[in-house]
Amino acid sequence: MISNYFKLAVRNLFKRKGYSVLNILGLAIGMTCCLLIFQYVSYEKSYDQFSEKQKQIVRLRLDSYQQGVLAWQSAVVYPAIGPTLKKDYPEVEDFCRLLPNNLILTNTKTNVKFRETQGYFADPSAIKMLGVQLLNGDPDKALNEPDNMIISETMSKKYFGNAEAMGKQLRIPGRDRSYQVSGVFKDHPHNSHLRINYLCSYATLVSQLKANGDTSNRAETSFGWYDFYTYLQLKPGIEGKELASKLPAFCDRYMNNDERNKANNLKYTLSLIPLSDIHLYSNYKYEAGVNGNGRAVRFMFLIGFIIMAIAWVNYINLSTARSVERGKEVGVRKVLGAGKAQLIRQFLLESLLLNLVALLIACCAFYMLVPTFNSLMGREEPARFAMSNAYLVLFTGLFAAGTLLSGLYPAFVISGYKPVSVLKGAFKNTSKGLLLRKGLIIGQFGISVLLIAGTIIVFRQVNFMRHQDLGFNINQTLVLDGSETVSDSAYMNTYQPFKEELLKQTGIQGVAASTNVPGQEIFWTTGIKRMNPANAESVILHHLGVDYDFIPQFQVKMIAGRNFSKDFSTDENAAILNETAVSALGFKDPAEAMGQKLIRRRDTITIIGIVQSFHHQGLQKAIDPQVILLVPDSRNSYSIKLSSADIPKTIATVQNIWNKYFPDDPFNYFFLDDFYNQQYKADQRFGKVFTLFAMLAILIGCLGLLGLSSYNILQRTKEIGIRKVLGASTQKVVYILAKDFLVVVLIAFVVAVPFTWWLMHNWLHEFAYRINIDWWIFLIAGAISIAIALITISFQAIKAAIANPVKSLRTE
Repeated sequence: MISNYFKLAVRNLFKRKGYSVLNILGLAIGMTCCLLIFQYVSYEKSYDQFSEKQKQIVRLRLDSYQQGVLAWQSAVVYPAIGPTLKKDYPEVEDFCRLLPNNLILTNTKTNVKFRETQGYFADPSAIKMLGVQLLNGDPDKALNEPDNMIISETMSKKYFGNAEAMGKQLRIPGRDRSYQVSGVFKDHPHNSHLRINYLCSYATLVSQLKANGDTSNRAETSFGWYDFYTYLQLKPGIEGKELASKLPAFCDRYMNNDERNKANNLKYTLSLIPLSDIHLYSNYKYEAGVNGNGRAVRFMFLIGFIIMAIAWVNYINLSTARSVERGKEVGVRKVLGAGKAQLIRQFLLESLLLNLVALLIACCAFYMLVPTFNSLMGREEPARFAMSNAYLVLFTGLFAAGTLLSGLYPAFVISGYKPVSVLKGAFKNTSKGLLLRKGLIIGQFGISVLLIAGTIIVFRQVNFMRHQDLGFNINQTLVLDGSETVSDSAYMNTYQPFKEELLKQTGIQGVAASTNVPGQEIFWTTGIKRMNPANAESVILHHLGVDYDFIPQFQVKMIAGRNFSKDFSTDENAAILNETAVSALGFKDPAEAMGQKLIRRRDTITIIGIVQSFHHQGLQKAIDPQVILLVPDSRNSYSIKLSSADIPKTIATVQNIWNKYFPDDPFNYFFLDDFYNQQYKADQRFGKVFTLFAMLAILIGCLGLLGLSSYNILQRTKEIGIRKVLGASTQKVVYILAKDFLVVVLIAFVVAVPFTWWLMHNWLHEFAYRINIDWWIFLIAGAISIAIALITISFQAIKAAIANPVKSLRTE
């Protein structure tokens, strides 16, 4: 019997080739999209799952309140917090701290030299806690001693080739210091919120500070130096909320009762973030890297379900659209003794067969498209298939449930036809069935309106951020990583001749040095307060150190006062504020702030100028209150303004001059506009992927509308013939046939608009600077939906309208 069902199913698929292709195409597109999305979601959810103890590990977050208002939330905390928590609370089994440690390293024997940026000073416990897998070295001893470091496999090959790296030295050029390789670890997984190429022993940091005159051992005892990522390993069976309930008392005891914090009305709180949540749900200040977006991942996951649902709805519509055609078949088979259960089994087998064919095509398409999709999403993982077992099981379950449910409705509807009515030609569609199908189309086109309007809003927001006036000019700006090898005493005597020689080149307009360039997050922060009134409270300001040429070269607008000048020796103790800092310090306007004195730690500085607040970082973030200080010997970054059209030649010239003055420093550069715009890459990628799946969902929805329209036209064949005989024009017939569907699309539009507005309004709230959702966006989305519906319907409607009415009247 089953083999008979199978033969009948295959014959029916081949008998109605167009219908079968339409169904298979819709299902295959939906399944391919779902597989791609599930793999993406699976990967995003897999971050930091490789650590054996990841469920026990949390990271600390520090929140600062000024005058009772949340000022900032930071991914880094004070170095004393980790050891103090372990000492005070038995729930804490272990801790580790990471402090970013950028280095220039060289293998003096081979003269291999690179600037390294993905490494940290780390406690010995970091190896086991963070899942660092040592291939060589003892994990219990590798980071115990000063000047020890462990490096990745890739880094080992970069400096030592195929030779053994263990015990070898990597020297810091220009400094009397070198590191001994005490371990080599397997390249850290891409799906980690940390990018780790090397770890230096925490004891090295302690010894370096001691050598520089630190007598307070602040790397262990400080409750004011918040640059340290701190992870806690909780004891088995302990939940984070148990420890979290005790953290307010801890903060009061060690931070909030400090006299200076009390005087400035500053209060701090600590929170715990599970290790597995950091990538998607931690986007605070000073993150170790660019994390993902949990809301975007959830939204993509939802789109995967929606696209599959649309595809199966289409199957239902297309199946029932041809139900009249199969009515006689059902009638004859019932007269010959076929029972309803047998017919249901046959139609379910047809559904399964069709879905399996679509699944096979989808798997082939998925396998071929994964590399392109990964590239589109900015994923580094090259694997073609990296879906976790949980999501594979979820997709399998979804496929089974969808296949069954989408096959059941047509099976019950078609198998329930009364043979007498069908064979007499008296079979008509039920109003209940038509209402259900129209409801499904309303849902499909409501989603289409949402996706079209969402696509417009996403691209308008990204375009707004990329083309908004930033408050400075970054065009034609080449940025060099500053020198780290020249000693402090010799630096100015090296940098000034370097700068002067650059300025002599015809393709260079200006050179400026600074501690940060636009697009880089500023870690240098300090509490500053007004000298008058005496009871003024401290405000955390972000510090930017610049030379005399930075402000004019970047065309930052001065709205009061002046720039730093060599004519004023007192400018070493001067400050320039942005407008946000003026407001934060309580000044009514820039004019009131001019000439006022500020207390910064033990120093007194004078405000000599106010600049217009500029977007030092992307428009996703609010402008921080900023103080600009004169640091003429800044060596972090050199910004070179280019005027030459021959950029490669100018870069080659700059490199030659660099090698002349800084021979021990690698020549690293980037263009500032490209670097700055990288902040928008994640949003651009989201926009592209959103658009791609929106188009595919709309395409699948059109197939459903095509099915319903063809079904309706088939039911009204005689009506069309009568109207034609009575003189109705082709245009009138097309209007009559299309009218009902346009009403359905308009209903979908009305239903979708408020939900779309709410959804996109919440998405836009992630951005500090954002567009307004204008009414015309929904009109465009509605007009596009109606146009798509008209195009889809018109083909079938015109075909029916121009048909010979005699043939239409003969139709049974």
